[in-house]
Amino acid sequence: MSEPTQIEPDTAGQPLLWGRFSGIVFVVALAGLVLDQVSKLWLLYGFELGTNGPVELFPVLEFVLVWNRGVSYGLFQQDGDTGRWLLAGLTVAITIGLWVWSARCQTKLVAFALALVIGGAIGNGIDRIAYGAVVDFVHFHVGTFSWYVFNLADVWIVAGVVALLYDSFRIGPNSAAK
Repeated sequence: MSEPTQIEPDTAGQPLLWGRFSGIVFVVALAGLVLDQVSKLWLLYGFELGTNGPVELFPVLEFVLVWNRGVSYGLFQQDGDTGRWLLAGLTVAITIGLWVWSARCQTKLVAFALALVIGGAIGNGIDRIAYGAVVDFVHFHVGTFSWYVFNLADVWIVAGVVALLYDSFRIGPNSAAK
């Protein structure tokens, strides 16, 4: 009886750091990063949200300053420098992995989605290095229901993940259903 053979993906000849859509990925990630950082800098130092906030924009939306020392939804809070730098290092490693993936991707949708995640990850990573925590400021709430406080980088990451999930369920030559 023969052993089952594993099918290895053919990665020979695929780009490692710069591929077909890398220019798009770079521009979109950079635009997302700049928008994220400008919004945070303005709210921290221009508007001085820490001193002047919270600010109600609508009955269900306000700007409020929250320093997130953890990851998404405030999970894995890190109060010490060791945790801070481990999360920063993890961000760098994940971002490099996403960039390599983007260099090898075959569709504009996946490239755009990865660019959003990369831009958001770098934006939050910069906060973690500069301040020791991520600057979150957008708060949705309805009655007693309160959604977590987030920033533009989080929006980019979530939108990118949703696009990647959409792509993985699409029927086509590059779909996960293949």
